[in-house]
Amino acid sequence: MLANKRKKGQPSIRNRLLSAAAIWLMAIILTAGYLVPSFIKNYLIEQEKTQLYIYLDQITALVDIDSRGRVYLDGRLSNPRFNSPYSGLYWSLKLNNQHLRSRSLWDTTISGNTEDGYQGPNKQSLIVVKRKFLLPDSDYPVELSVAVNQDRLLKTLQQLTRGLWLILTIMAIGILALTTLQVSWSLWPLRKLRRNLKLVREGKSTELTGLYPVEIQPVIDDLNALLFHYQELLLRARNHSGNLSHALKTPIAILNNEVALLDTPTQAKLVPALEQLQQHIDYHLGRARMAGAVNILATKTAVSNRVDAISLAMDKVYADRDIILVNELESDIMVAVESSDLDEMIGNLIENSYKWANSLIRVYQEPNNNKQEVTLVIEDDGIGIAEEKCKQVLKRGVRLDESIPGTGLGLNIVNELAHSYRGDLILSRSQLGGLKASLILPSPRN
Repeated sequence: MLANKRKKGQPSIRNRLLSAAAIWLMAIILTAGYLVPSFIKNYLIEQEKTQLYIYLDQITALVDIDSRGRVYLDGRLSNPRFNSPYSGLYWSLKLNNQHLRSRSLWDTTISGNTEDGYQGPNKQSLIVVKRKFLLPDSDYPVELSVAVNQDRLLKTLQQLTRGLWLILTIMAIGILALTTLQVSWSLWPLRKLRRNLKLVREGKSTELTGLYPVEIQPVIDDLNALLFHYQELLLRARNHSGNLSHALKTPIAILNNEVALLDTPTQAKLVPALEQLQQHIDYHLGRARMAGAVNILATKTAVSNRVDAISLAMDKVYADRDIILVNELESDIMVAVESSDLDEMIGNLIENSYKWANSLIRVYQEPNNNKQEVTLVIEDDGIGIAEEKCKQVLKRGVRLDESIPGTGLGLNIVNELAHSYRGDLILSRSQLGGLKASLILPSPRN
């Protein structure tokens, strides 16, 4: 039976390359989209903390304690934002039960912790740095905190992230488009090879032409060598079978004529040997004809026309039997079989039906789920063949009825010819009462 042209779910090289590129590209884009903003955020926070530590050092240098034990700042800070309410820059100091804070905190405090985050006025999210140190003449450490509002930083980071994702998306689309072009350009030699194979299949060329990449050229050279060798072998086999047929035909005819002149006992000894000789010659010549078409990729034959031609010849040969052959095949039905091989198969099956039919032979096409195959049916209203013997008659030289002239090679040759084209021959019981021969052959490729 024929194999499907392409198995279901079988991916193409182009799709594999593009899928792999898309997966890697998405992985890189997602990683970059996550890590780059994270790195920038950490960098900006570290920069803010660096500035906060500068303020922390300034405040530490200004902290002092008076004679009554009260803590105060001995001077002013350089940044005026510490004096502007809710400015986003704050400091807070604690010494035992004493609390000092910047004017920017107004009447609020810095709350929260490192794990959950810090909050300031109006629920501002804060970046906080802290320090503990001892003052002279003080038994308690000073706890100093400096904070800055990070909402503005986060907003800037959010805008930067949106811009980054936009750039990454545009870059991904561009890279994927370029990758598609690159893959298409890289696979162009394979499309060229496909076009050349189509020309060979259609019979417009006998070899694959053109220049190919160094990775593909050895395969092209081997295919051309194989095509040439195949064609030469076929021509040689056809010529040898034809020459052998002509060379043996005359001597056998002379022997048959001479044997006919002998006495009956002598004829009884020689005739079976001559028939056996003729049987062997017919079989092996039939095998030689199975070499196939010279251009097997391009061969294409209309079945209906061949059936009409064969039936016309059989009507003359079996005119005394008054057999009617009904050809129900559409004129556009084609098979990928050389015409002489198709004549050999159809001719044997139709002749077999003419021998055994009572009055009617039907030739029609049977539906086939495989679009790469054509099922031709030849059935008659004769006595048919028992199901258990359907496979037996396909063997070489098997005849179920010796009273009917023949060699017993016809069905065997048809079966082997069908298999040489990756087809099949199935025998079964016909609805007409006789034999149903289902011949499965490949359909031409588009």
